[in-house]
Amino acid sequence: MDWKKIFGQIRNDPLKINAYLIGKLYYYRLLCSGKIKMGKGVKIIGMPIIDIRGNCSISIGNNVLLNSRNRGYFGALYSPVKLFVDNAKALIKIGNNTRIHGSCIHAYRSIEIGNNCLIAANTIIVDSDGHEIFPSQISERLITKRKGVPVVIEDNVWIGLNCVILKGVRIGEGSIVGAGSVVRKSVPSFSVVMGNPAEVVKRLNKP
Repeated sequence: MDWKKIFGQIRNDPLKINAYLIGKLYYYRLLCSGKIKMGKGVKIIGMPIIDIRGNCSISIGNNVLLNSRNRGYFGALYSPVKLFVDNAKALIKIGNNTRIHGSCIHAYRSIEIGNNCLIAANTIIVDSDGHEIFPSQISERLITKRKGVPVVIEDNVWIGLNCVILKGVRIGEGSIVGAGSVVRKSVPSFSVVMGNPAEVVKRLNKP
């Protein structure tokens, strides 16, 4: 590792140095924990929240960026990256070269994110409702728990600021989710979707 080059890039920003060092310490702590699989060149800026319960797992590919630092980011980043797996054998899998900024990914079953994806700040990706909608006793809704329905985000997808991706959704390769969208149904490849609920507003004619 070329420490001289790294500090040459960040020496004029003390806060950036601090965020970089915190990220490095967190990176080595995760490696030592044995609870997460990380590829080469993973970059962690700031301190994410990574919560792995029981026999759940997280797999992060090569050259992935997890950014929890608001300073220097083009938008407003309200919270750190959060990766949370908390049901039996739940999985989060992140592909190579993907960038995630200040977003929450919460898997009850599985959430898979492909290669070369861009996920902007304040996005929430969940594969479950969390609680039963109408249990036999409404008063028991608080103590109910729903099973997850897998979410798949294919390669080269760009998700804008402040989006919500709900259970069972598959976002096709190369698609774009416009800022502030709520995606509750699957998105075709090479499409632009926007709105609440998100609808296709443009498609690329690609073989």
